[in-house]
Amino acid sequence: MTRHAVRAERMFDGERLVDGGVLVLLDGGRIAEVRRGRAEAPEGWPVREEPHGTLLPGLVDAHVHLCFDAGPDALGRLADRAGTDLDAVVEASLRAHLTAGITTVRDLGDRRDAVLRWRARRVRDDLPTVVASGAPVTSIGGHCWSLGGEASGVDGVREAVRLRASAGADLVKIMASGGVFTPGTDTTRPQFTDLESAAAVNQAHDLGLPVTAHAHALSAVEQALRVGVDGIEHCTCVTAAGARVPDDLADRLAASGIAVCATLGTDPAVVTPPEVVAMAARAGLSAAALATGASTLHRAGVRLVAGSDAGLGPAKPHGILPETLVEYVACGIPATTALAAATSVGAEVCGLGRRKGRVRPGFEADLLVVDGDPTRDITVLRRPLAVYRAGDPVS
Repeated sequence: MTRHAVRAERMFDGERLVDGGVLVLLDGGRIAEVRRGRAEAPEGWPVREEPHGTLLPGLVDAHVHLCFDAGPDALGRLADRAGTDLDAVVEASLRAHLTAGITTVRDLGDRRDAVLRWRARRVRDDLPTVVASGAPVTSIGGHCWSLGGEASGVDGVREAVRLRASAGADLVKIMASGGVFTPGTDTTRPQFTDLESAAAVNQAHDLGLPVTAHAHALSAVEQALRVGVDGIEHCTCVTAAGARVPDDLADRLAASGIAVCATLGTDPAVVTPPEVVAMAARAGLSAAALATGASTLHRAGVRLVAGSDAGLGPAKPHGILPETLVEYVACGIPATTALAAATSVGAEVCGLGRRKGRVRPGFEADLLVVDGDPTRDITVLRRPLAVYRAGDPVS
């Protein structure tokens, strides 16, 4: 469909709500014009009418794992997948995101750069845009070591970063602490020395790539801030006493401008197995601690981005980002801030802020229409009325 239009009762433009009617003209995959009020479409332009709907930019999930199929032990079973089988998982994951209104994803950990290879030979444009890190840089035997990014020492870490760049990565992900799903790793301590972490950041920046750090440990968050990363994933600030984000650290994160992805969001219909709950508890994590941490970060003015960690298991299926935003709002984050985290801020963090994440002339026509006003009831994001990818209707 080359030229057509969408009319809705209201619009969230990526920053604020615009009420009183809006007509968005789509031409050749881009937004041609945004008309306020009850404006008419140009002659000959078909119009899709959504009289009770809110039109938004397509959502951005800034933390997904497309190689993970969201089944039990998704990380452990990934070693058995390869080639066309892994490609099928990636494409199924992307279709699930698109159905939920997510038109851009940032993949933060594949197996041996599988997503980067899939993207390089991609011939279809009807799936979400993929920003990707390739295999995460981790310590020997460290968190997600099986994905193929192990490195040791300053020279080894620099080489690992260079390999990611040569594979076509858009950013570098470094595992600054241990993680819940890798037995034997420690969520209370850094995995790299300051010298190694600084080497990773400096090498990536020399190559023009941003760095985001998986960091559960408080000491790993402090280290990530100290060495100058661009983003922090989870930021749970775990110590031997549990998980708590100190107020002074939140203030310093806000002042730094670092983007923090708290990775909230689970399927409320899925009962988490007791062994997974126990595993998280041993790592110092709980749902209450995660929500309190996100609230602390917001109150301090930290630049929050929305990411779900989709793919990790049954409670985190692909397309779960609306639940991330529901949980953001439940812990005291205003709906407009949560929506911005998943649209304009998400696009900026993914390096796409000049063409995605806003309903604005010249931007790509990735759009979502929901039934109701998400600034009053964020749960309407669970009910997409229409999704557009590059101007073409998906549903």
